[in-house]
Amino acid sequence: MTDTRDRLLDAAADLFYREGVNVGVEALTKAAGVSKRSMYQLFGSKEEVLAASLERIAPGYSATLLPGNDEGTPRERILHVFRVVEEVAVEPDFYGCPFMATSVEIKSAEHPARAVARHFKDELTEFFRREAAAGGAADPAQLAQQLTMTFDGASAWGVMHGDGVNGQAVRMAEVLLDAAGVTGT
Repeated sequence: MTDTRDRLLDAAADLFYREGVNVGVEALTKAAGVSKRSMYQLFGSKEEVLAASLERIAPGYSATLLPGNDEGTPRERILHVFRVVEEVAVEPDFYGCPFMATSVEIKSAEHPARAVARHFKDELTEFFRREAAAGGAADPAQLAQQLTMTFDGASAWGVMHGDGVNGQAVRMAEVLLDAAGVTGT
């Protein structure tokens, strides 16, 4: 049953990212090569599959997005995140941040996938807050929120325009870091 669960979650993560959360159960189970019955034995609803698929991709997404534990100054570590966005935003299969995309599509604040997405964004904001504090920001919490909003905006811009963010994500983050007093040292 674990193999079935893995196939279902892998297919769900791919389909929901590429096509949106309104992918039907039929398409989902077909892509995963599992029966609807098997899906409902593992999960109570498509909503639970969506939430579980986001939980499954979160560690890999974080590993891609965030720098290693000992890489650079706090400023460099924060800017790393924005450089990654700039790199991936030019890829033809870039559809933005999967957590933000899910939250935008799902209107109910109580949806289990929104909770997973919010948790991921809270973790990203906490990363920014820790780095901002280590870099000497006057108000690390405020800067962290601004950086998360900038990240989400850059991600959305990349999707909307389809040709990357043209260095603007890093520049915007640098302006915020400069204004907050987070230098490269």
